[in-house]
Amino acid sequence: MINKLVIVGVGLIGGSLAMALRQAGAVREVVGVGRSRENLETARQLGIIDRIETGLEAAAHEADVIVLAVPVAAMLPTIKELAPHLSPGTIVTDVGSTKRDVIGYAQQYLPNHISRFIPGHPIAGAEKSGAAAAFTDLFQGRNVVVTPLPENDAEAVTRISVMWQTCGAIVNTMPALRHDEIFAAVSHLPHLLSFALVEDIAFRANAKELFSYAAGGFRDFTRIAGSHPEMWRDICLANRDVLIREVDTYQAQLDRLRGMLEQGDGKSLEEVFGHARTARAEWLAGKQDS
Repeated sequence: MINKLVIVGVGLIGGSLAMALRQAGAVREVVGVGRSRENLETARQLGIIDRIETGLEAAAHEADVIVLAVPVAAMLPTIKELAPHLSPGTIVTDVGSTKRDVIGYAQQYLPNHISRFIPGHPIAGAEKSGAAAAFTDLFQGRNVVVTPLPENDAEAVTRISVMWQTCGAIVNTMPALRHDEIFAAVSHLPHLLSFALVEDIAFRANAKELFSYAAGGFRDFTRIAGSHPEMWRDICLANRDVLIREVDTYQAQLDRLRGMLEQGDGKSLEEVFGHARTARAEWLAGKQDS
C-alpha cells in the first residue's frame, strides 16, 4: 500500500499509473503536480488524482513514492527543485526513456538520497498525451525496465518493482548503459527515421502529389512520426552518443542495399528481405507466446 503517491506530470504514463494503482486498491492518496493547471483539473475531474499541488515542496511532504513523469528535458530542473524537500523515507523514481542522463542528475543533486532514487522506464505509450489519454490497462503485459544503482536500497528497488507489477507490468532489470543502447536501436532510431522520411517527402516540390498516393505501407512506417516533437527531440539529444552509432550502423546497411541496387543484384536483395521477414515473424511470435 502506498499511502501518498505524488505524480509529477500527470499525462499518459503518470495518469495511467495512478489509475492502475487505484483500481488495484494499492494507493490511498494521489497528488498531482504539473505545469498545466488545466490538465491537472482534468485529472482531478476524471478521478486520476485526489488533489492538486502547485509546488513540489508541499507535494513532497511525507510522500511515500514520487514518480517523475515529466519529459526528459524537464528532469534536471524537476530534480533540482525537489532536492531540498524530500523526506528521508521517500522513494523517488522516474519514467524517462533515457537513463544515464537522469541518473547523472540524481547523483549530482540528490547525493544524500541516492539510495532511494530508483530509475525506471515503462515501455508503453501512444501518440496521444495528457491526463485525458490515460487508461487503467496501459501497462498490462508490458515491459518495465528498472536500472538499479549500486547505492540503491534493496527494499526501495523491490517496492518500485512491486508497484509496476501491481499495474500488470513485467519488470526487468539491467544496467543503465545497456538500457540506453537497446532503446537507441529499437525505439530512438525508428522514431528518427520516421520523422526523417516524412520531412523528406513534405519538402519536395511535388509533396502534395506524393502524399495523395501514399497508402498503408507509408502510414504504418510513419505512424510514430505523429509523436510529440519536443519530447523526441529531448530523447534523441539525451542519448545522442549511442544514437549516432546506431545511425552510422543503419547508414552502412543502406549503403549495402544501394550497392545491390546499382549492381542489379536481385538475389542479395531477396536474401536481405527474406532474413528481415523471418526475423520479424519470429519477434511477433515471441511476443504472442509471452
